[in-house]
Amino acid sequence: MTSSTGLRERKKAATKEALSKAAIKLASANGLAAATADAIAAEVGVSTRTFHNYFPSKEDAILYGAESSVDVWVAALRARPADEPIWESLQNLAVAYVSDPANDPHEMSAVSRLIEESPALMAKTHRMHENIGRHLGVAIAERTGTDVDSDLYPNLLQMVVGCAIKTSLELWLSGNAAGRAPHELVSEAFDLLRRGLPQPGCN
Repeated sequence: MTSSTGLRERKKAATKEALSKAAIKLASANGLAAATADAIAAEVGVSTRTFHNYFPSKEDAILYGAESSVDVWVAALRARPADEPIWESLQNLAVAYVSDPANDPHEMSAVSRLIEESPALMAKTHRMHENIGRHLGVAIAERTGTDVDSDLYPNLLQMVVGCAIKTSLELWLSGNAAGRAPHELVSEAFDLLRRGLPQPGCN
C-alpha cells in the first residue's frame, strides 16, 4: 500500500466515524426522526451523497461503532498468548476497551437508549448482535477447543462478556459506583464471574 493510498483510507475511516458520531449526537439531542441524512451530513460538513456513500441509513450510522468493534475484538483475542486462560484474555480485552478514550461511555449509553426507543434500530441491533456473537463465539471456540455450532460454552461466554461490560458502564454512568472507574468495575465483574457469582456474605 502506498502512502497516498494509506492516507486516503485513513481519511475515509475518519469521515465514516465522524458521520456515525454526528448521527448519535443529533438523534440523542433531537430524536431519531430529526437525524436525517441531510442533517447528519451538514453536521460533518459533507454532502448528503457522501453520507450515503458510507451508510445506507441513519440507523446503520448509529450502530456503526458497535458493529465495527467485533473485528477489533476478534483480532485482539487471536493475538493474545495461546496459553493464556480464556477468562484472562477476555478480561484484558474488556479492560482495554473501556479504558480506550475513543470509546466514550456516554456515547455508548446514548446508543443503548436510542435502540430501546426505536423499533427500526432494535431490529437492526438484533441482526447485528447475531453477527457479532457468531464472530466472537468462533474466536472463543478456537481458543477453548469447543464448537460454536454445538457447544454452549463459547456462545454463553461471548454473551456474558457483553453483559459484564454493559452492566459495569451503566453502574458507572449512574453515579453510584463509589468512585470506581469503568476499568475497575469491569475487572470486578470478571472476578465475580470467574468465581461463579458467589452470593455476597456467603463462603
